[in-house]
Amino acid sequence: MSDEATIAAPSPAPPAPTGPPPKVTNRGRAAAPAASANSETSDIPEYEYFIQPGPRGYPPLTEYLDISEVDMMKRPDESNKIAHHTALYHSDYLIVRRGQEFQVKITFSRPYKPAEDKFALEFVIGSSPQFSKGTYVPVFPTKQRQTTWEGRITNTSDNVVTMAITPAANCIVGKYQMYVAVVTPYGIRRTRKESTRDILAFDAVFLDDETERQECVMTEMGIIYHGSYDDIAERDWNYGQFNYGILDSCLYIMDRAEMPITNRGDPIKIVRVASAMLNSRDDEGVLVGNWSGDYTYGVAPTSWTGSTDILLTYNSSKMPVCYAQCWVYAAVFNTFLRCLGIPSRVVTNYYSAHDNDGNLKTDIIMDENGKIDRNRTRDSIWNYHCWNECYMSRPDLPPGFGGWQVVDATPQETSDGMYRCGPASVQAIKHGQICFPFDAAFVFAEINSDVVFHSRRKDGTLEPVRVNRTHVGRLVLTKSPGDVTRRDITDQYKFAEGSTEERTVLEKAEEYGCKREKSSPPAADVDVVLPNLEISVGDNFELNVEFENKSDERRTVDAYISGSVVYYTGVAIEIFLYLTDKKEVAIVESKKYMKRLVEQANLHFIVTGKIRETGLIITAMKVVTLRNPKLIIEVSGRGKVSEEMIATVEFTNPFSFNLENVYIRMEGPGMMEPKSRYYR
Repeated sequence: MSDEATIAAPSPAPPAPTGPPPKVTNRGRAAAPAASANSETSDIPEYEYFIQPGPRGYPPLTEYLDISEVDMMKRPDESNKIAHHTALYHSDYLIVRRGQEFQVKITFSRPYKPAEDKFALEFVIGSSPQFSKGTYVPVFPTKQRQTTWEGRITNTSDNVVTMAITPAANCIVGKYQMYVAVVTPYGIRRTRKESTRDILAFDAVFLDDETERQECVMTEMGIIYHGSYDDIAERDWNYGQFNYGILDSCLYIMDRAEMPITNRGDPIKIVRVASAMLNSRDDEGVLVGNWSGDYTYGVAPTSWTGSTDILLTYNSSKMPVCYAQCWVYAAVFNTFLRCLGIPSRVVTNYYSAHDNDGNLKTDIIMDENGKIDRNRTRDSIWNYHCWNECYMSRPDLPPGFGGWQVVDATPQETSDGMYRCGPASVQAIKHGQICFPFDAAFVFAEINSDVVFHSRRKDGTLEPVRVNRTHVGRLVLTKSPGDVTRRDITDQYKFAEGSTEERTVLEKAEEYGCKREKSSPPAADVDVVLPNLEISVGDNFELNVEFENKSDERRTVDAYISGSVVYYTGVAIEIFLYLTDKKEVAIVESKKYMKRLVEQANLHFIVTGKIRETGLIITAMKVVTLRNPKLIIEVSGRGKVSEEMIATVEFTNPFSFNLENVYIRMEGPGMMEPKSRYYR
């Protein structure tokens, strides 16, 4: 006799889930989700009773002091906006600066009696307001009871009470809802939630220079410098930080980053988050970077004239805006900073090193005869690079390192896993204290790298043959405050080349891990110089190469001249000129470079050579920015308020062929919104 068991066939496995995984909540990890969106608000009850309801419910509170009206005093001609210098904001909110008193008028149902009546103003921000987190702030009118925000009654007249409130200097930056709460023996009665009582507290970073403060906080028009070190060009930009909708767009950027509300009182954290959010590399931020020259699906970076369109488009579409390059990132970041009251300016560094190895060397590889090997040269030197400086204290650093801080939204390298840079103290960069957060070492390399020319032997080894220690970080410019001239601030970033202080700084940077070129190849006794050139697009021109023999003996140089069309980042597109003969004058014809040009029209010439008698290498580099034809704007009309004016744009085609696919973009800050027109 045998026992038999029946085994059921295994059931099929459940189908694999498709699509992205669901967003993980903090259930089980935290009692409530962290508040990270200023746009999300909590419902504060209109009535909050202290007692349990009786058989007939709660007793009525109508016989006690009631609130008839609340006047936020937010018109441009009233005291709040004048005292806080916020009258220029086109906004529906009352906008005040932290640490500075503002006033509110409250009309009650009867005259206020301090001995009998108790009331408070409540300021609430975020979805889960808590007193301990600074997201719920009650403000009382009596000296005996004060919180982090101070309150006092400045005037009473009949039923009207004027109350002054001073927000804490370190309170959360953002949009608060304000309630008036009256305390009765049975409970609290509040005003209803209304957007007309929204109040926006924003940063007041103290900058004691009034001229600088006016320029770096209040000025809406700016100049951004570009071109090349010896041929500086200017680009006008409308920052438009006071335009309607810009303030909401800046708050949305912090919401989109899911920045905790409680962190928004610290300008250091605000600018670090914004540095990542202004580019779209990791977090669907504001701007998509594009250096390819193909802008089919967006606006070419050179076509933007201001920040307003970009920020409003991002806020409405919730999608990154196409396209940007370094000055667009810096300009929009400048709008963000000034809109939130953080003093800021756009800075341009000429010959800015983008070092791929994390050291203080920009390596250029040549063969044994002195010819540039572009396939093996990976480091690049940008003709210029724009970043921002913002002014703030740095309590996280030793004394003396506050003031101007470098922040950069252009996605170059990651910092703590995200494409961002800064804030890095300018004083720390100048004195080689690159261990201080954030990203001081990267900025230090951008302005202090050595350009090292290596000769590559046949066995693949590299030998340094020439070191140029003065090429990178040649000039740092920003706009002069209160003027349309440029201001040289190179000495704020570095000591004079070759000075004792500079050597000390470089030694200090080496202590913190920045490697620089130790070798000092012997200097050649022949100098090679490329002169400055001012060339317009489409011109034929002569490239003169000057050799100077500094020895008493005859010298013979085997020279190579290469000319490349390059992006302003120093990345070569194509070589259009290569000469190996002994001529000191090269004729450059426009037909050789015109079809290869990209926007900003940069030509990069490198002369390298080997001296036969000594075997030493000589080099010279020159960036030539071709000049575009100028636009001429003429305005007709008397220039009177409410009267029409006509702006005419004139452009003369200097070429012998027709221009196709012409895109014109124009705006008049405060007068005309951005307009564009396309011509086939």
